[in-house]
Amino acid sequence: MMHTQVGTTLGVEMPDSPIRCAVVGGGAWGTAIADRLARNGHQTVLWAREPDVVAAINETHENPRFLGGIALAPALTASADISVALRSAALVVYAAPSHVLRPVVASCAQHIAPGAVLSVATKGIERETLALMTDVVAEAAPGFPVVAVSGPSFAAEVAQGQPTAVVAACLNHDAAKLVQWAMSAGAFRVYTSDDVVGVELGGSLKNVMAVATGILDGLGMGYNPRAALMTRGLAEMTRLGLALGAKRETFAGLAGLGDLVLTCTGALSRNRAVGVAIGQGQTLEAALAGKDSVAEGVLNTQSAKALADKVGVEMPIVDATHRILFDGWSPRDAVSELMARELRPERD
Repeated sequence: MMHTQVGTTLGVEMPDSPIRCAVVGGGAWGTAIADRLARNGHQTVLWAREPDVVAAINETHENPRFLGGIALAPALTASADISVALRSAALVVYAAPSHVLRPVVASCAQHIAPGAVLSVATKGIERETLALMTDVVAEAAPGFPVVAVSGPSFAAEVAQGQPTAVVAACLNHDAAKLVQWAMSAGAFRVYTSDDVVGVELGGSLKNVMAVATGILDGLGMGYNPRAALMTRGLAEMTRLGLALGAKRETFAGLAGLGDLVLTCTGALSRNRAVGVAIGQGQTLEAALAGKDSVAEGVLNTQSAKALADKVGVEMPIVDATHRILFDGWSPRDAVSELMARELRPERD
């Protein structure tokens, strides 16, 4: 898999006043981004599939389904008509779940304004094609620069104004700078990067490690195994990234180590919570039942294993997590087998 260098030569003009923005996806993360853009003075419309989400945002300036208890910017509006949301938008941010991103983008590509910059806040690897999310968007809506946004950012804390730092990655530096300019605020700092592969892989693979860490926590294990898993998990993430052309230093940054620490240790992590339930003896189906929000780590475990197998990269934690989730393997047996692997130098 090589990243498609789309939109790298397209000119992007830096605006000198607020712009019109569209956010596609009314979940917690999409809502938090839309709120941030609106509070920055941009005319922002959030598209949501759920009628109750649209009504609540427009009538009470809240999203109780996905981001309950947080007051949203009064200037933020929502629409169930995606063409209305996209009309004349200079920046379009996609925050739909990874498994539906392609059809969502394709369904509305004709409504994207000429000259728009597209940004992807979805973290994942497409299961069928093993494509990165920026490539999914570029294929479904060709002819626009596409910027990946990733980093340690629980949606609720972003919407509460907690200090947060993320990365906007694109081979088109001007497009990355526009996203940086549009989203940055006193409590929301955006860095730029040209390592799209590294930023995207970091954002997706850390979800797998969060499920694995949650399983350890569900088993009642302590801080030593958690630290070991996170550190060796980062080694696996970096190994796959280097095989696919990413830069090693990206995995030591916000989209790698930063997001890994947050998602593996934070109580707000959906992926960790699924792992905890499985470690406590629940089936995958039971752990996922009744939840509106998507735990991307479950889907990403399948994609990560397939991608690692395809390029011949060893990822024992990903393999073990896959066997636990989909083959019914005992979590305790998985831990024992990981600890009994052949001894080797740390940098192998």
